[in-house]
Amino acid sequence: MDLGNLSRRGLLVAGAAGLTTAAGLAHATAAAAAGGPSASALEPDIDSTREWGANPPNGSITVLSKRPDKIIVHHTVSANTNDFSRAQAHAHARWVQYVHQDRNGWTDTGYHFVNSRGGWITEGRHQSLSTLQAGWGLVQGAHTYGQNNQAIGIANEGSYHEGATPPDAQWEVLVILCAHVCEQYGIPSHRIYGHQDFGDTLCPGVLQDMLPRLREEVAAELS
Repeated sequence: MDLGNLSRRGLLVAGAAGLTTAAGLAHATAAAAAGGPSASALEPDIDSTREWGANPPNGSITVLSKRPDKIIVHHTVSANTNDFSRAQAHAHARWVQYVHQDRNGWTDTGYHFVNSRGGWITEGRHQSLSTLQAGWGLVQGAHTYGQNNQAIGIANEGSYHEGATPPDAQWEVLVILCAHVCEQYGIPSHRIYGHQDFGDTLCPGVLQDMLPRLREEVAAELS
């Protein structure tokens, strides 16, 4: 464990709010990822569907007996709020589930995990957290056409079409989460993609252009 790296992330200051963000950073634990050969990445704290008050799925959840081979990054096209609290992260998770279940008619939240603008991570589709912790099994999602039985979908709260960039806390936690997912499932950092790589979509906005930086920082986190 690189304690210097933990200090750098744990003491990050969120620019917009000017608040020390223990939200999503200092609540990342120093526990090593189970099953990882080098146990180098931080294990982030992820709030389960039970913790944020998710509705039950509208049907059965399919868990494939395989590991995902890639990560696909999204944004949720929600308001770019300056409320970086855990409560906001939970409210946003409930909103995403409402849109996917009630408007789209899907079984559950389409994404596996959602990263708030304050850096709080919530489990999206039920059973995504337990399979990640096991390092085996892929919950079939509903986030990217043609990739839902192959990829982990990570969504970021906010709308990044118009040149807006993610807050520092959100970015730093995205790096930590991607590194943990890569370590748990044996996914190389170069297999982190954006939604635009697989379809005609504006998602994930400016995050698509930031993918080279994301891959580089995830690789550093794993090394």
